[in-house]
Amino acid sequence: HLQGLGEALQQIHFPDSMEQARQARDRLAFDELLLLQLGVLRKRQDWRSEPGIPIASEPGLVHDLEAHLPYTLTGAQQRAISEILQDMTRSVPMSRLLQGDVGSGKTIVALAAILTAVRAGFQAALMAPTSILAEQHMRTISGILEYYPKVRMGLLLGGQTALEKEAMRRALAEGEIDLVVGTHALIQDEVSFKRLGLVVVDEQHRFGVEQRQTLRAKSIAWSPHLLAMSATPIPRTLALTLYGDMELSVLDELPPNRQPVVTAVRTASSREGIYRFIRDQISAGHQAYIIYPLVEESEAVEARAAVEEHDRLAQEVFPQLRLGLLHGRIGAEEKERVMSQFREGQLDILVSTAVVEVGMDVPNATVMLIEGAERFGLAQLHQFRGRVGRGSSRSYCILVSDSTTEESLQRLQIMAETEDGFVLAEKDLEMRGPGDFIGVRQSGLPELRLAQVTDRVTLEQARAEALQIFAQDPDLSESRHRALAEHAEAFWRPVSPA
Repeated sequence: HLQGLGEALQQIHFPDSMEQARQARDRLAFDELLLLQLGVLRKRQDWRSEPGIPIASEPGLVHDLEAHLPYTLTGAQQRAISEILQDMTRSVPMSRLLQGDVGSGKTIVALAAILTAVRAGFQAALMAPTSILAEQHMRTISGILEYYPKVRMGLLLGGQTALEKEAMRRALAEGEIDLVVGTHALIQDEVSFKRLGLVVVDEQHRFGVEQRQTLRAKSIAWSPHLLAMSATPIPRTLALTLYGDMELSVLDELPPNRQPVVTAVRTASSREGIYRFIRDQISAGHQAYIIYPLVEESEAVEARAAVEEHDRLAQEVFPQLRLGLLHGRIGAEEKERVMSQFREGQLDILVSTAVVEVGMDVPNATVMLIEGAERFGLAQLHQFRGRVGRGSSRSYCILVSDSTTEESLQRLQIMAETEDGFVLAEKDLEMRGPGDFIGVRQSGLPELRLAQVTDRVTLEQARAEALQIFAQDPDLSESRHRALAEHAEAFWRPVSPA
């Protein structure tokens, strides 16, 4: 039903009518998505052709793990664990994306896979994008692994001393560490493993394709199983495009103990009232976050900045309260000190930039105030909101917009109307496009000139066609596919991993 290629090229430049131009665009967009899907399927085939190592789960392991948790696993968690452990029993390396909203319990699902690998005699590595998140994982997992004293854990971060890093690298190479949690430090050349069986990558869209591949390549004799996790819900259309080479598990239930967060959109004129509300919450024994978009004031961008605002808040607004400051430019030790103080209740308010987006778990914090909220995407705002509502008390997220335009306020109002991260992701994708939404440039995908990954119908048609072609001729070596193979190679060439 599509226009011929020659006709489409003619009509896209010199259309006879608007309808002809639309049809030409449809044809050329389909071509782009077909080439995209062929490349993604090739990546999946390349992955599956590598030697894997079957890892069977101990009978009763999941039941035993759940018995040590203070809550019951949701149906979605049980389903995801089952899918992952089934994948790990195969000799084909697992390549699975675990998607789940903020607070849906991805870490426990990953821990079931980690325990399976470790109890079978293999090493596991968990890589996170920031030291804050890596340290949070270390605390959470080590708390549960108290019941499994034979599991030896380690932490590897860029901010550690040379001696600390060297000791950890030696322990990994000699197999003295079963589970290592770390940041990009895990993919340095000096790091090697004795029996790496499982790689878990958290907030995986923060890492490029080559970085994930580098960690996987740390295992020489076989390709380890890969579990990627994302707390940024990705619409199905985009997941098919970005991660079509991966199987998908979705945590679409929240644990029953998660509190809904009251969300309100306000303009700058409401700021004094918001400050009074924060004082009241702190008087009631709670804590608060205040988030700013920038670290320092910039003449080019008139945004409220964490450093200057921290000083102003401490001196003028909350002089009787204890305030801490967190941003990406402070050192690892200072960052950990501030976070520990906030976690332990020694600070009333944490003033921060976006570094607090993931990795902070403070059940006593009940207020999340986000200044300049219009500067963040909906998915990121949803991540911030997920830092509160973790305890038994009612929690609040207040979005203050410096812009009073109707469009800006309407976009933020969507946040007040839903807590469903998947709904917000769809809206974010529609409004901002895939490049801003997920960092497509990091994902290793070619740039699309005409196609839109939000075009669900064309994307699914292209995927169905690509699957059919791939089933018949995966290498595109037949004469009828020669031109297609040349186009696919040219289409993917700019972003092929080195």
